Amino acid sequence: GYSPSVVDDRRRRRYERRRIRHRLKLEGKMGGKHNRPPTWAEKLVQLDYGKVGAADAFMGNVNKDDDANNEASSSTTSFDEMDEDGYYGMLGGKRRGFLSRLLRQMARVPYRAMFGEYRKVEPGTLILVRHGESEWNANKTFTGWADPDLSPQGYREVEHAARLLLEGGYKVDVVFTSRLKRAIRSAFLLLQEYGEVYLPVFKSWRLNERMYGALTGLSKTETAELLGAELVQEWRGSLRSRPPALTPADKFYPGRDRRHADLSPDQLPLTESLLDCMERTKPVWLDKISYEIACGKNVLVVAHANTLRGLVKIIDGIGDDEIQDIAIPTGIPLVYNFDSDLNPIPPTSDQKTVSQVHMKGIFLEKPGLLKQAIKREVEWCANVPDYEKVMSRSTKAAMSPLQRSLSKLQAEREVQDYAAQFADEGADEEEDDGTDGKLTLVEQDEDKVWEKGLNEIEDGEYFDPDHAKFDEDTALKDKTTLTDRDEEELIAPLYTANEPCVTAMPAAMAVPGLGPVPVKREALIVMIRHGKTENNKLGLFTGWDDVPLANDGVVEAKEAGKLLKLHGFEFDAVYTSWLSRAIETAWYVMDEMDCLWLPIIKSWRLNERMYGDLTGLSKAMVKQRHGEEQFMAWRRGYAVNPPPVSSFSPQYPGNDIRYTKYLKDVRISISETLIRSIESNKFSLHRKLPKSESLKDCMDRTIPFFTEQIMPEAINKGKRVLIASSENAIRGLLMHLCEIPEDKIAGLEIPNGLPLIFDMNSKCIKLLDDGSGEDPLEKYNFG
Repeated sequence: GYSPSVVDDRRRRRYERRRIRHRLKLEGKMGGKHNRPPTWAEKLVQLDYGKVGAADAFMGNVNKDDDANNEASSSTTSFDEMDEDGYYGMLGGKRRGFLSRLLRQMARVPYRAMFGEYRKVEPGTLILVRHGESEWNANKTFTGWADPDLSPQGYREVEHAARLLLEGGYKVDVVFTSRLKRAIRSAFLLLQEYGEVYLPVFKSWRLNERMYGALTGLSKTETAELLGAELVQEWRGSLRSRPPALTPADKFYPGRDRRHADLSPDQLPLTESLLDCMERTKPVWLDKISYEIACGKNVLVVAHANTLRGLVKIIDGIGDDEIQDIAIPTGIPLVYNFDSDLNPIPPTSDQKTVSQVHMKGIFLEKPGLLKQAIKREVEWCANVPDYEKVMSRSTKAAMSPLQRSLSKLQAEREVQDYAAQFADEGADEEEDDGTDGKLTLVEQDEDKVWEKGLNEIEDGEYFDPDHAKFDEDTALKDKTTLTDRDEEELIAPLYTANEPCVTAMPAAMAVPGLGPVPVKREALIVMIRHGKTENNKLGLFTGWDDVPLANDGVVEAKEAGKLLKLHGFEFDAVYTSWLSRAIETAWYVMDEMDCLWLPIIKSWRLNERMYGDLTGLSKAMVKQRHGEEQFMAWRRGYAVNPPPVSSFSPQYPGNDIRYTKYLKDVRISISETLIRSIESNKFSLHRKLPKSESLKDCMDRTIPFFTEQIMPEAINKGKRVLIASSENAIRGLLMHLCEIPEDKIAGLEIPNGLPLIFDMNSKCIKLLDDGSGEDPLEKYNFG
């Protein structure tokens, strides 16, 4: 999805009406205080998109003279926040023509008469996944809004979670995560294991972990030194207690972090109680996640322990006291199914899943099994040599992604069975790290919580007032109660505060003298062709075939990111295609620049040229079979189409779910609809997807996307843009930007992994000095 170029007032109101209907329905189910909502005519004029949430304005909850309501801005959603990370554009799409709108308006009356106000669809599934173990989890450090990366064990946990979902046959349509690296990377690893990195991923600050204030970055020893007896009186109870607040002078103050630059001072938390954190998540559930589920989409949320508990509290209607009994282990998906009113459906008995008290969601595996297996993995490898061979299978293995993932899952379970023999051995000797589900229940007496905590710290033990044990619901099956250590921000006696991972590193750190964050610069465009794939190395036509980067391509993308960071570049938005090689290139560039939190807008219009029946063939073979002249006409002719593919060819986009399910801005094909309907023995709409494209056809979709979407939504607003795409899509952009004539564009070569900086003033391309001393024009082939 992508943001539309012009969002007029009428479209905003139409968009808000859909959201308000949904939110009113939910708030009515959740016991809202208004018995009769006002009419549309009464309240639509009260919508104030810049200050309050649409539903609050509609419900009449906002009084602009009431300071109490203004202070609650962090729990309401403005229109700008609704469009956070391009979310509005996913639903908004392109503006329909007059005839289309007229026909839809005529059909609306009989449709509502037959089906009612809402389209009747089965609600989607909600999948909650806590990010894998982070480097600070392993160091027993309070993390909060600090930004450490995943630990090696965290990678394993996330990949294992993806394999559990694949085994269960769960599908994902849209992903929500936080703006913190450990959650964003976990989401990407999940989609990579799924083989669906093209899915939209939306990053919301409302899903960030609880803000731990002055405790952020403190180790166990430091906390013991800072805590005093006065804390017992200051922090009243575990649910509502707040740690000491940060100040603007603190190194972890989020107001200096560019990823949170769009938040108002009222929205930036300096400290939070557990209840504050849970309340912060409510708008993203009401306005986005639940809406997608109600529309029949399967939603994956990859976030943190406390924000996931906030969602669980809302979904299951759990009370303030009971929520402290809920634990969310790392690396184990929690799945919810819903009825037509979005009430969670209670789980049924299943020996492969685990449910927890107070909850209707199911965990796909018992907590602690994977961690035990990792501890015993070295011993298992010595006894079973084939294990290492199975676990090292990459995307290049001669098997499908599903086969590869399930073979690894089976191997992991064999290790789990082996490790289960030693589960209790030495359990009392090793300290828990917050991931294996062994946290004891918190005492509820307010003063005793902190008195007990201070004593534990002095004795060198763990103290955490927020989290509870994993208490398995035994109502469905008679099994031993499981416990789950849920806290991700524990403190350890032998570690001091961690200096890295404070914020996304500004360009000023790489290039001295550029000034404070954010470095203010005029709008710019950086284009980069994806790194090499195995098809590139073998000389094969690739087109819309979705091949991943080769190892060389990964290195090229990372080097490009390092070079851009070295020269002080920063970006505000990233655009890429629906093809894995372009998405992975953008990801590795952003990773090196430490800006994974940036919005990534993915569009099929930035895909490579569709090579039709040539896809997958060797260029040398095509030249030998059809002659040099025909080969060059197909490959470089501006308006010459290669031979088209068949409607039932595996190379035809109409047989790829990403295009049949998610592509909506192309007209319906009558012939393909007829063919598909006959083949499936039922009516099936099918859109007109390309069977082959000339260079002109490719540019006819790429250039309008740039001029109608990227320019008005980013460049004209002063944003700095990175575009990661394929050679022919970038050719189209350069043809437009540099005014290259048609007869010259076919001769232009675009090197892999090389950043091309377009100067908006001189309208020419600039290259960066990589420090090698070589002339880039001689080092690279530009045709």
